[in-house]
Amino acid sequence: MTKIQNILAASITLGALLVSSQAGAVSLGVKLACAADYHAHCSMHAPDSPGVRKCMRAVGRNLSQGCISALVAAGEVSKSTVERKVATK
Repeated sequence: MTKIQNILAASITLGALLVSSQAGAVSLGVKLACAADYHAHCSMHAPDSPGVRKCMRAVGRNLSQGCISALVAAGEVSKSTVERKVATK
């Protein structure tokens, strides 16, 4: 993909994440921090769906540090859980 195609794909994904307003929606900070991770690993699931949450947990070790930090800050995952998973790498 060219740089413009990557930017366009990220913008579309981010737009889809921002438009979603289902109950239990994650914070804007998590959506911004995890947009690339969502697109790379879990875009086959609707944003804010139970499937995307399950997918993100399954690929947790492959998520970017920025996404993981945002998930911890938002209370989506505990810091101890992250530390435990990192220790078992």
